[in-house]
Amino acid sequence: MKQKIIDFFTGVNKEMKKVTWPTKEELKESTAVVIVVCLLLAAFTYLIDIGINQIFQGLF
Repeated sequence: MKQKIIDFFTGVNKEMKKVTWPTKEELKESTAVVIVVCLLLAAFTYLIDIGINQIFQGLF
């Protein structure tokens, strides 16, 4: 059991050395894209909600 744990962490260490981390600039750009997409989806959902509410208010 102890050897399996050691092998696991050895494997994790090897894989972490292969990771290429984003630069600070890439991280800023990706964050901006995520924020803009979230805002657009929130606005779209809000507009759909208003439209559905208007439809139901007109029916009842």
